[in-house]
Amino acid sequence: MADEAELRAQLTEAFEGADYPVSGPMELVPALPDGPSTKFESGDVSMTAMELSTKTSGGDFPYDDVESLVDDLIEELKAQGKL
Repeated sequence: MADEAELRAQLTEAFEGADYPVSGPMELVPALPDGPSTKFESGDVSMTAMELSTKTSGGDFPYDDVESLVDDLIEELKAQGKL
């Protein structure tokens, strides 16, 4: 099972460099250290940013800040039983 705090920290670090507000997922890609290949790992969960976007709705855009984006992604992962 993945550790929520660890995954939240990784997502926040990866997406905090985006130029907020963002109106769609493509605006997040330049902020990612390894682009769509940026990997998020915790416990038995491991996924790239590209996989994250296909496993979730990608969020409820637009987002004004990284916290609300990460909150939505975490909630979706919880709903899917990943956390």
